[in-house]
Amino acid sequence: MAIKVDFRSDTVTKPTAEMRAAMMSAKIGDDVFGEDETVNELERKLAGIFNMEAGLFCPSGTMTNQIAIKCFTQPMDEVICDQTSHVYRYEGGGIAYHSMASVRLLYGDRGILTPELIEPEINENNIHYPNSSLVVLENTVNKGGGIAYTLDQIEPIHTLCNIKGLNLHLDGARIFNALIATGDHAKDYGKYFDGISVCLSKGLGAPVGSVLLGSQETIKKARKIRKAFGGGMRQAGFLAAAGIYALDHHVVRLAIDHQHAVALAGALNEVNYVSSVLPVQTNIVLFDVAPGFRANDIVLLLAEKGIACNTTGPNTIRMVTHLDVSSEMIDMAIENIIHLHPIAHK
Repeated sequence: MAIKVDFRSDTVTKPTAEMRAAMMSAKIGDDVFGEDETVNELERKLAGIFNMEAGLFCPSGTMTNQIAIKCFTQPMDEVICDQTSHVYRYEGGGIAYHSMASVRLLYGDRGILTPELIEPEINENNIHYPNSSLVVLENTVNKGGGIAYTLDQIEPIHTLCNIKGLNLHLDGARIFNALIATGDHAKDYGKYFDGISVCLSKGLGAPVGSVLLGSQETIKKARKIRKAFGGGMRQAGFLAAAGIYALDHHVVRLAIDHQHAVALAGALNEVNYVSSVLPVQTNIVLFDVAPGFRANDIVLLLAEKGIACNTTGPNTIRMVTHLDVSSEMIDMAIENIIHLHPIAHK
């Protein structure tokens, strides 16, 4: 059956008609020469929103994260992050490949780190140990079911990093989802992070792009690394215009995605083939199938009903809501979830 509703990721969104119009009317130039007016505007706009000095537009969040890690580390350094982190699990081994750094993995509660978890893992100055130089947080935590850090949780981590001389980077792939959920203000983030990666192609609905934010010095270094990574996009204003439109029109509506995710979780909590659903805070629903049922079987049965979703483990399924999912689609999905009758295996 053709897909009627796609919960595989919030990366599957397509530009709205209004976003396409903004893209086609963009002023463009050669961004590698710094001459694309729309790219420059996007970089300034996001830097201003997060109270940081400068920004760098890149094709993907993976690129902005990997550029940041290379900016903030030297070979033989060590990056501290949660074991579920996107920078560790889903960026192709880029930390080792690009930065020649090792990784110290922590086990946060749903991926949320604390100073108490981080401090004992910061290496002392000893020739046997890699140099602890960078902490990476992820907001929201993808593998944690979209749970969000609050600024009250981030501040003491920032303080610890300052005391210990470590940089602090934020993989903000879904940072605006976090801001909507917590009520925190984007402008307060700039004083806590040395780098912030802001993805535009997830909940905000732009087709391509992520912006790395940092100091003028960091972004100058990052721009050269982007060039070496092959990330210079020339007349990229068409893409940057989509990001500007998304920032102006698609942030507040993220609350609708969160409401849709809560509704899905409510239905999943009522069926016998689901054993548990992680509490939903933003737009990600993670649930485990009950003993005797197979996650792959349930994904296939839902696909037959026109509902696309993915497994994230042998027993775990993920659904992600986004701007291309309407209330009517949620109602349809809930109806099918409730009336689905997978076969239990002994």
